[in-house]
This record gives sequence, structure tokens and C-alpha cells, in this order.
Amino acid sequence: MDEQRWDLSRRTFLAATAAAGVAGAAVPGVAAAADSAGITGLSEVDWAKFLAAQDPVWRKLPAEWWQGPFLGDGRLGSIIRKEPGRNAIRFSVQHAEVQDHRPQFGSGHGVCRLPVGHLTLEPAGTITGVDWRLDLWHGEFTGTVTTSAGTLRLRAFVHTTRSVLLAQVTPSGGERVRWVFHPEPAVSTRPDPPAGYTPNPDPVLDTSGAENVVRQELLAGGQTATAYRNPAWTSGEHTLLLAVAHSFPARTAEAEALKLVREAAAAGVAGLVASHREWWHAFYRKSFVSLPDERLQSFWWIQLYKTATGTRAGGTVMATCGPWFEPTGWPAVWWNLNVQLEYWLIHGSNHVELDAITSTLRDNQAQLIKNVRPEYQHDSAGVGRSTDRTTLKGSYVARPGDGGGSPEVGNLTWALHNVWLTYRHTMDSSILRETIFPILCRAINYYLHFLKPGADGKLHLPETHSPEYGNAPDCNYDLALIRWGCRTLLYANEKLGKNDPLAAKWRQVLRELVSYPKDKNGFMIGAGVPYEKSHRHYSHLLMVYPLYEITGEDPAERALIETSIKHWHALQGAHRGYSYTGAASMLAGLGRGDEALAYLLKFFDPSTRYPVTENTMYREGSPVVETPLSAAQSLHDMLVQSWGELIRIFPAVPRGWADVTVDKFLTEGAFEVSAVRKGGRTRWVSLHSLAGSPCKVRHGILRPIQVSRPDGSPVLFRERPGGVVEIDLPRGGTAVVHPQGALPDLTIAPVKISAPGKPWGLP
Repeated sequence: MDEQRWDLSRRTFLAATAAAGVAGAAVPGVAAAADSAGITGLSEVDWAKFLAAQDPVWRKLPAEWWQGPFLGDGRLGSIIRKEPGRNAIRFSVQHAEVQDHRPQFGSGHGVCRLPVGHLTLEPAGTITGVDWRLDLWHGEFTGTVTTSAGTLRLRAFVHTTRSVLLAQVTPSGGERVRWVFHPEPAVSTRPDPPAGYTPNPDPVLDTSGAENVVRQELLAGGQTATAYRNPAWTSGEHTLLLAVAHSFPARTAEAEALKLVREAAAAGVAGLVASHREWWHAFYRKSFVSLPDERLQSFWWIQLYKTATGTRAGGTVMATCGPWFEPTGWPAVWWNLNVQLEYWLIHGSNHVELDAITSTLRDNQAQLIKNVRPEYQHDSAGVGRSTDRTTLKGSYVARPGDGGGSPEVGNLTWALHNVWLTYRHTMDSSILRETIFPILCRAINYYLHFLKPGADGKLHLPETHSPEYGNAPDCNYDLALIRWGCRTLLYANEKLGKNDPLAAKWRQVLRELVSYPKDKNGFMIGAGVPYEKSHRHYSHLLMVYPLYEITGEDPAERALIETSIKHWHALQGAHRGYSYTGAASMLAGLGRGDEALAYLLKFFDPSTRYPVTENTMYREGSPVVETPLSAAQSLHDMLVQSWGELIRIFPAVPRGWADVTVDKFLTEGAFEVSAVRKGGRTRWVSLHSLAGSPCKVRHGILRPIQVSRPDGSPVLFRERPGGVVEIDLPRGGTAVVHPQGALPDLTIAPVKISAPGKPWGLP
């Protein structure tokens, strides 16, 4: 997409959200503009019916964070479950922006996420049963609670643009409605506070007109406020409205929370329901995926819902729990894997309006510079292992070769790869100019201070840290990121017409950088440090995935990748969910769909130590959200890949998936791809260009082929070896690759389920 169109989308969205009274509006990017492109063929998707089949359901009362229905708008989040030890239903009330502001105590205590509180719905009778549903199509929770006294009928959602929780309860029989808000202490949930750490003061409860207010003052300044309107009980329907606001250093949160609640009340329940549903219906229609595996298909759609409830561009990047904060040892943002995995789903699903990484890095470049020591701030930048959620404050990035500690240097460069993916999926040059080029220059400059020639004439890196494994010189984690970073800078330099004097240095690094350390077992951690203990992280394999610096298209490289994956997973014990999703994506890159699926299914196997949980969340001791989202990306990698200037259609579909449909799947080069596979064969592929980029596609259709416009008129194309076709496709143009002859039926519809599975939740 060109810059003018991107900016128009941005202005249109901002105007619409401003009219709705939304603060901090997100940027929709290509997804907003793509609505006009439409589905290539006729759509036979009954969206309400189709998504209802993906809904999680609960016939048992969930007791834990990782079991209950979840709501959110990227800021305010709630998970619904049993109140521990009591006859009540808990609605957690947490907010992504609520944090402390005392950086002297580090990310775990000083700039950590802080709890807000929770609501309890307290029935008159004893709870005897529930019948709940997370209605994906409407973005809301519905159901009933049956008690010894009667029934409570529930509906709740966090309004997707107003950031207000609406909870409606209708009692019957001898039941009545009683809500109680419970503030939670504004202290870090991480154990062992450092010396000198003092907890924030207790919250203060007050009223302001029709609203109750809980004010939480902070020792560092600023405040958090929760405002809620809880009308007196009536025999009919009861509606509670609640909002949370956080301000620093100003003490304006109370006024902001009250404003949110009062404006929602003025809009009325019917208006709130209508606008909320309108947003969700438009959101889902931006792309479509249908698989013959019922449980995986449902899982994918729940992850799409989860991402939209967890984050938005212009908002905070997701911390380890997303907006659904829960006691955790990781109450901050982690940059050595968590953030990156959380956001891969947004690209193929055509939802770059959810990209908070790009906006966060763009808006906090000054802090990224401050994150390196003063002697490097003139030309460098970095981000530590963990920071707060907006300003990116954390400890200094350690210096390579300092000895001891964990000099984890590559995290900013890896985060910029996510920004690169957003650029490549939109081709918006402002992302390249304003974010990638200036920040990546500084991230690579930091490395350049430490790269030195060795006796072999190659450039070597002193000891750095391979995340979660250990230290090593010539660490593969960093060598992969340096190579990717220099290639990307040279691309951006040419694309932007920069003629940067550092270009010669980047070329030198690519020529002279030492090769990746490897041994008989594949890629090592670094020079002299073999991979010899079980390790959940694939930090030493980033050159394989997601960077695709080593692709396996050369037979020797392919053997090296296969050996590395096999050895990585041969040493068991420390593997976790994302160990399986990472291996699945790597094997998908090699076109090995059955093996990719087998690894992915380990994440869904309840006999593994840390599988996906009942509500599709995840935990490794503490709750975390990144791994299920990366599992959705593993499915993407089986369905469509687009690295290396080539779009690959169904490159790693398992043999058991005879039928698959994707529609408006966004690829690099800013193409919306639609494709249908039936009976184990690709029947047609449509490509709609949003930016006019060069179009090369490995289509998988049996020859002879032809390429047509949707009206059947011919399109010029060139066939290349390996089943690749090149098409000259202008911006706004659409081409259909199909078997020679008449244009096939281009209908988009769900595929038939061949592998039935039970719903998610507690059915």
C-alpha cells in the first residue's frame, strides 16, 4: 500500500474513533482499506452460524485464570471464573496501562504491572450449575448461572472502542443481583522485593454522583482509578458499567474513568451493544480460514478473538499476561521472545491494526537510546530483557564481552523484525522510514562497537547471551540478527534513497562476519558452546525461523536444519509449548506438513507438561499468552508462506487435510490471497494487490495453467521453474491462477469437518 492510501486509512479511522469518543485510537492500516477489495468470489460464509461453531462453551464452573471466558479491548481485560473459596462468580478487572513508575527497583518491581481488582457476582442461592458461551461473532460472554434459589441470566462485554465493561444480569425465581468490587493491593506480584521497596498506599473508596470510585494513589506520582455505576437492585434486568483509567504523572485518572462510564451510560445499552457488535462483525470479515480439523479451526478463530481483545496499535504492547493480569513472576514486558511471538498472527490474518510493536518502538526512540550506556548513546539503541509496557524503561543493555551476567543484546533487533513484517505486509514506506531504518541503524551500530577481526580475517563478536541458555562468543542468536539487520538496512537504504555512509560497513559485515558455529549436531549456541542441555527457547535457531536467513532450499542447508531441529528436541526436559510451535513452523518452512502438524499437536496433548489450557490460554507456572498465539502462526506457516519475495500456497498442508480454504490472507508484498484446496488439490488461487509489488507465487496447481481476472479476461504471466508463476499485477489489480480452461467456481465457503473435536472451554 502506498503512503497516501495508508495515511487516508489512518485519518478515516482516527476520525471515526474520535467521533465515538475513543481516546488513543489505533491505526488500522491496510486492513481498514482492504474492506473495499472484497472476497475474490462469492462468499457463502454464514458468519453467525460459522463462528457459533467455533465458540468455547462451559457446562462446568471454571475455577482458574486458564479456564474461564475472557473479555477485553486491548486495555481493559476480564476473565470470568469462580471466586476462590466462596459461592460467587469473579469478573477480574485488570488494565494493560496500570503499572508502577519507580524504575530504580527494576522491571519486576519498579515499572511492573500492578493489579487493579475484581468484581464478584454474589447470588442468593448456592450455585449448582452454569451454561456459558463466549460468543465470538458478537464479542461477548453470555449464559446462565443456576442456583438453589433460581437463575441469573448473564451478558457481558468490554466495549471494543469505549473501554467500558458492561455486565447485564437478569434474575429469576428467588434470585437477585448483588455486585461487589474488591480492590487489590497496588504492589508487584513478583516475590522478593528489593531493599528499600515500599508498597503503594491502600486504595480509597468514594462516590461521585451515581458512580462509585476507587482511587489508587502511587508513591511515584499519578494514580489509577476504577469507576463503576451499579444501580440498585430491581426485579428486572440490571446493568453494571465499569471503567479503569491510569495516569502518570498527572492525577487525572479519576476524571477519565468517570468520563468513560458517564459517556457509556449516555449512549444507552442498545447503542453500546449495536456499536460493539458492528466493530466485531467488520473485524472478522477481513479474512477467513477454514480447516477440516474442528478443534484446530476453532482454536485459530479464538486466537484471532484473543489478539483483538488483547492489543491494538497505538496502545501498549502485551505484557506476559496480556490485559488479563494475574499474579505472576513476570509482571512486565519481555523482549527476548514473548513480545515477538504474541504478534505474528496479525499479519497473515490481515489485522495489522493490532500491531502495537511498531507504534511502541516508533514513539519511544528516545528511551531506546537511553537503554544503552551513555558512551554509546550518540549512535546506538537497545532494549533489555524486560521493560515497562509503554516507555520501555529497563536496565542498561549489557555490553558484549563484559564477562558474567547476561549480555542479551539482540532483543531490539528481533523486535524490529516484527516491524519489518508489518512493513512487508503493507508496503507502507512510512514504517520503513520512521521506525525500521532509524532504530535498526542504532541497534546494528551497537553491535559494530564490538565486532572485531580475528586471526582468520573474519569479524567476531565477544561473549553475548543466547536467551535462556547461556553466554557464548559468536553467539548464533546475535549473528543471525546482525546478518538480517545489515541486509534489511541495505534494502531500506536503497528503497528510501538514503545513500547512507554506513552502507559500506553493512556490506563489509555481510562479507566478513564469521559463519554460524555448528557441529555434528547442527547449529551450536556459539563458538565453543555446543547445544548440550535441554532448552525451550530456539534462540540459537533464529536464522532458520523466523528470519529465514538459512532456508533449506540448498540441500546442505536443509540437512543442517533437519539435524538441528532433531537434536534440539532430542534433549527433552526443558521443552515448553513454544518449543513445539517453533519446531512446527521450522518444519513447515521445509514443506513437511505432516511432521509440522505432529509437533504442533504436542502443544495440544494434555500429557505434555505445559499444554494449551481449556480456554486456549497458557501457563508455565505463571500465566502467559504468547505460546497459543504462536501456535496460530504455525498454522499460518502450513497454509501460506511469503518470505524471500515468493508467495507459497499450501506449502505444508498435512496429507489428512484434503480440503482447506483461505480468503484475504495477507502476505508480504501486500497481497490478499484467497485459495481453495479440495480433494487434496489446489483448485484456484486469487491474488489482490494492495501495493503493486512484484508478484511471484508457487501455486501448487497442476499444469497447464492460466491466469485470469475475476471477469474471466486473460492476464499476462510467466512460468518459472518449480511451479512458480510471475504476474504483472498493478495496485488494486486481482488475478486468479487456475487450471487451463474456464474460470472455476470462486466461491468462498467453510470446508467439511473430517476430524471432529469437542469445543474449547469446559464442555
